Amino acid sequence: MSERPAHLLIKELSQILAQLSGKVVGDFLDALHAVKHHDDHGARHIRIVENEIDMAEVNLEERCLAFLALQQPVAMDLRAIVTIIKINDELKHIGDLSIHIIDRIPEISPEMLESFEFENICMHAGEMVKKSIEAFVSKDSILARLVSTMDEDIDAIHRKVFKRVTSLMKQPDSDVDQLIAALSISRYIERMADHATRIANEVVFLVTGEMVRHTEWSYDQLITS
Repeated sequence: MSERPAHLLIKELSQILAQLSGKVVGDFLDALHAVKHHDDHGARHIRIVENEIDMAEVNLEERCLAFLALQQPVAMDLRAIVTIIKINDELKHIGDLSIHIIDRIPEISPEMLESFEFENICMHAGEMVKKSIEAFVSKDSILARLVSTMDEDIDAIHRKVFKRVTSLMKQPDSDVDQLIAALSISRYIERMADHATRIANEVVFLVTGEMVRHTEWSYDQLITS
């Protein structure tokens, strides 16, 4: 770790984090596209890219830990580095969801996937991640809080998918395996939005010192809502 001023190192690490987030969101959208078109070649490429992202995330975490050990930051600098580490971890979880999505390729037909319009929902969740990172870079707690309100829309859509799937499963000619795969993909997108919300909450803490906790929907809430 060089002897550059702490604020310049934090700025550099923040820029790396922002670049990583763009790759993570892009990989997630590509994963959904690969499932929709049963694109095995695209799925293999996504796995390669995800491995590269994993290595970059590990490198970023190591640089942050080295910064903590060598610079021993305090106050705002310490909070910034801890926030980068936490956001980096959230991005890793989103990347894992991309792999879960392409694992569903053999289980669901393009027609079934198209009927749920997951691409539009995925774009919305991806926008949440982008806005949460934008809020981090600009230290904008207002934008970060906006991301949390966007999560409510994703939750509402996931509840509708859940109700539709459970209703279709009751039909005698239903393809239960495909419906389960569709529900899983909906859950992956909903989880992506949850991670974006956690990133936004970390930004609120970074800027204001206020700790905001994200409450996730339980199975009981899904079936009774």
